[in-house]
Amino acid sequence: MTAKPVPPRASQPLGVGALLLWLGGAAAAFLVLFWLITLILRQMPDPIGPRADLFVDGARMTLQLTVVSGLIGLIVGTIAGIQKTSALWIVRAPASVFIWLVRGTPLLVQILFVYNALPPLLQAVGIRVELNEFWSAVIALSLNVGAYNAEVIRAGILAVPRGQTEAARSLGLSGAQTMTTVVLPQALRIVVPPLVNNLVALLKDSSLASSIALLELTLAGQRVSSESFLPIPVLTTVAGVYLALTTVMTFFTDQLERRLKIASR
Repeated sequence: MTAKPVPPRASQPLGVGALLLWLGGAAAAFLVLFWLITLILRQMPDPIGPRADLFVDGARMTLQLTVVSGLIGLIVGTIAGIQKTSALWIVRAPASVFIWLVRGTPLLVQILFVYNALPPLLQAVGIRVELNEFWSAVIALSLNVGAYNAEVIRAGILAVPRGQTEAARSLGLSGAQTMTTVVLPQALRIVVPPLVNNLVALLKDSSLASSIALLELTLAGQRVSSESFLPIPVLTTVAGVYLALTTVMTFFTDQLERRLKIASR
């Protein structure tokens, strides 16, 4: 008597309505946060109060860098993580080299390389492209966080019981269908906490974009400090704004993690 294959656990994704509500809540919270930051900083004495708008503009750029780079980095990490689990070495090799290069070199060097060296290299092979400070930072940050996300997602894929894959294939699903409908939904729920940590780290790492004169929060603080010669209140303010940004971001990512856990039950 042959045993019937065990069907893979049904995927219960987070509802679109709940996801939109979460995104709307996060966007509203950051709008309120920027309003509060502006209100508070304008009440502070010199050198903070008269330059409050500069800090707020820098904080907005920091958040924009984090969101754009985080989304691209998630896509890059997912693709590279799937490649790392392939049985074919020709598929694994490019992802392995990419992860090795990115994780083995400093992020500051990567940002400077993309900004200063990548356009001339592309022009040498006939591709004319001009990268401003923002997109240079986005490319470098996306590739950097993508490499770390790839290892996280690879571990999540390997953590899904092999029986899930075997059952899906025995029911007639192709390899791509098995990965997208059975393995990845379960793996992504497993890896949400480390992915959240990578996102919070990305927000803080975005401060290195100041090295290419992108006016984010750190560079705004550096300019005020150099003008006023008062580094203590300026750096304290910068640190406080970073703390406020990471606190709100962590709150909403924790909420997303709880919702995903409920949806997977």
